[in-house]
Amino acid sequence: MTKKPVEKNGEKSSSEHLEPLEKLKSFYSFMKENGLDALELEEKDFSLRLVRRKNPALRPIPVPVASSQVPAFSASPAAVQPTVEAPLPAGIKIKSPMMGIFYRAPTPSSPPFVKEGDAVKPGQVLCMIEAMKVFNETRAEFPCTIVKALVENGKSVKAGQDLFIVERT
Repeated sequence: MTKKPVEKNGEKSSSEHLEPLEKLKSFYSFMKENGLDALELEEKDFSLRLVRRKNPALRPIPVPVASSQVPAFSASPAAVQPTVEAPLPAGIKIKSPMMGIFYRAPTPSSPPFVKEGDAVKPGQVLCMIEAMKVFNETRAEFPCTIVKALVENGKSVKAGQDLFIVERT
């Protein structure tokens, strides 16, 4: 949107006399009033681009509310099974150092680096994480025994996600 100053009797409009910060404030107010996310202004020796970003922290967060209403459908008590996850065994959690694809073995036909119950020495490879076509080995930092592998082979993992539960030996 290009806006040129309106001249009256050889004088420039009052918007030309505003300080630069006041001009920016007026442009931003214009954007908010008209629901614009971006505004571009170009003049002879001046170019301006304003972009409004919505703050994700201000988005409403859905909160489950307990309802005393009876559900619209009726199911037999045998058909309703609560989903209960088994608690994780106690132990030390080894976390993913990066985001990527988790591999338990060097190749699809190879045995896994470690299995549940294996004794592991410091420096031994536990798994590989592929990030941007680079395979990064995750190694044990201390002697331990693998209690449980928490991630399936070939699944994506996030940085800091639990990969294994181990016990120090």
